[in-house]
Amino acid sequence: MKKFGLKQLDWYIIKQFLGTYIFAIILIISISVVFDINEKIDKFLKPEVTLSAIIFDYYMNFIPYFANLFSALFTFIAVIFFTSKLADNSEIIAMLASGMSFKRLMLPYAISAAIIALFTFILNAFIIPPANITRIDFQNKYIKNKAVDYANNVQLEVEPGTIAYFGRYDDKSKMGYRFSLEHFEGKQLVSRLTATQIKYDTLYQWQVIDYMIRDFDGMREYISSGSRKDTTLAIIPSDFLISVNDCETMTTPELATYISRQKKRGIGNIQSFEIEYHKRYAAIMAAFILTSIGASLSSRKIKGGMGLNIGIGLGLSFSYILFTTVTSTFAINGYVSPMVASWIPNIIYTFIAIYLYQKAPR
Repeated sequence: MKKFGLKQLDWYIIKQFLGTYIFAIILIISISVVFDINEKIDKFLKPEVTLSAIIFDYYMNFIPYFANLFSALFTFIAVIFFTSKLADNSEIIAMLASGMSFKRLMLPYAISAAIIALFTFILNAFIIPPANITRIDFQNKYIKNKAVDYANNVQLEVEPGTIAYFGRYDDKSKMGYRFSLEHFEGKQLVSRLTATQIKYDTLYQWQVIDYMIRDFDGMREYISSGSRKDTTLAIIPSDFLISVNDCETMTTPELATYISRQKKRGIGNIQSFEIEYHKRYAAIMAAFILTSIGASLSSRKIKGGMGLNIGIGLGLSFSYILFTTVTSTFAINGYVSPMVASWIPNIIYTFIAIYLYQKAPR
């Protein structure tokens, strides 16, 4: 049986890999949902929370989010489990004894890892972010509100040469206070608008209240004022009201656009968005690295049996997740760049994968 140049043995390994991966997801997600329900049962029993909202708004979006978040762990568990089973049944020994090299044995593993990596990236980049909007809205409304609805001392570049400042902005009332808008030509200030209040209307439409405009022409200054004035500003409140979960609601192209725009405007607290962006690409490589580690580690038939391999594998996978969390924290605190923080775990575990691959049976 040959399809796409693969032998029957290759298809057997691919089916075992992907089947175990899906089984691990179902098993661990089921346990996670039970624990999550137990933790939030008091919130779910509120009269205003409907059963349909819990199922369709929260859990139907929570399950793919959680599964994708720990895809690396599920991949590792799947490889360790079914490869240890093959080794324990002496199937690996039989494959190598028939003349198959360990490098050739890794081909179906690599194909399976590529399928998982592609599937994970598509989910991460385009499908899960829109679903996260519904899930996070449910959490903010019924469980714990983590939305940011006010900001103090906000300064950002509206467009080249135009700087806006809010002393305070309250998203509930859509009102800003102690607002100023300055226009520069080079380093020369040519106009400055100040207002006691500014109200957000619709997309890019604002209204300044009790304002004064000072225009500068050389040594001359022209002053005008009024009670209300409609104006268009290329900013919206979400540009500076940044919640911790906002990065999870953006597709990868939206993340790239948002990061670029915020950097141009001089907004600095976007490390979580940059980390999320780079982690989505790092996850592709992680699938191959952890697959290589798992296969190399568990392909040997050892005295401790399958349980020892699974224990070592779980330890390595959890250390990978922990290491990823620690480096992300360093990036948020400004100790390393988000890109470096996202790729350091992959780089270190690549060396582990190479070492284990060299020690694998031949």
